[in-house]
Amino acid sequence: MKTMSRIAALGLAAAMLMGSSAGVVQAASLVQVTLWDKGASTEMPMGLAYATPGLDLSKATMGIKAVPGAVKAGEVTFNVKNDSKDTVHEMIVMYLADPGKPLPYVEAENRVDEDKAGDKGEVSELDPGKSGTLTVELKAGKYLLICNVPGHFGAGMWAELTVDP
Repeated sequence: MKTMSRIAALGLAAAMLMGSSAGVVQAASLVQVTLWDKGASTEMPMGLAYATPGLDLSKATMGIKAVPGAVKAGEVTFNVKNDSKDTVHEMIVMYLADPGKPLPYVEAENRVDEDKAGDKGEVSELDPGKSGTLTVELKAGKYLLICNVPGHFGAGMWAELTVDP
């Protein structure tokens, strides 16, 4: 009888542990983002925007590095650092409804149309050496992290981010 009670107690304890773990809150995913460039005196080549045919990012004189490049859906925190010595940058999270298509671009302003592109949040203009943080709720899909300071996106300042279910 004692053995049966002990087995039942162990089973009940295991069930309680399994049940209580369902209520555990999942921590936010963390993405480290670095905004970089080769200096303000370096000429910015254009034609390096996302989804440009024949894209050769080896010519980019500025960019965004995001680690990791994939996270789970839910709350995502971006720690953003502008590693430039002399140029202001920003980071904007854009949802890619159709990952094969370019973002809507305003040629006259040399920048992405943020309203049409689906801006999900941003760390606004960061002075050289400064940092900022953004936490947003993201659903599964493809996203693009961009700098939308005029000319920067077209010069290759973007990075892809995958959000898994």
